[in-house]
Amino acid sequence: MARVVGLLLAAGQGRRFGGDKLLQALADGTPVAVAAARALKAACAESIAVLRPEQGALASLLEAEGLRVVRCAAARSGMGHSLAAGVAASGDAQGWVVALADMPCIRVATLQAVAELIGGGTALAAPSHAGQRGHPVGFAARWKDALLALEGDEGARAILRQNLSLLHVLETDDPGVLQDVDTPADLAALGLPGA
Repeated sequence: MARVVGLLLAAGQGRRFGGDKLLQALADGTPVAVAAARALKAACAESIAVLRPEQGALASLLEAEGLRVVRCAAARSGMGHSLAAGVAASGDAQGWVVALADMPCIRVATLQAVAELIGGGTALAAPSHAGQRGHPVGFAARWKDALLALEGDEGARAILRQNLSLLHVLETDDPGVLQDVDTPADLAALGLPGA
């Protein structure tokens, strides 16, 4: 079985939220990032969380969930740096499932499906819901050099744009692939069970 590593990007600064959204509690009391981490870890046994150096409380929570924490000093300069740091920390992985810590509603089955596509030799994979492409995004090992070279805030969008013919879009009934927490209103609107 191919070694597909989960990468949880958790170094965002939450400017639009007005504070550290990743530590905010969902309806069941679970912090946003912990919910995202649990789902990713269930899909990818080996999962890495990328954080800013000062995110000590979040690092402790994610380590308790079994993720390896990588601190990225350049994370404030954009998501590209965080993604490159996660890829660099994953050694000889055959691929990656890149998930965002502010997207706590993605189903484990969706994450697993993306991981299985990448593990099975697909070059790029991402889910789609209601005609809209969402997260996570899977990358095969062939993109390692391009991922390691990322910087700035665009993340890996350019890789996807330039290689759309290689992108396997997985149609799903999982609305979580589109639901991120950018504002307090987003958090209130998630409509999770028990909310």
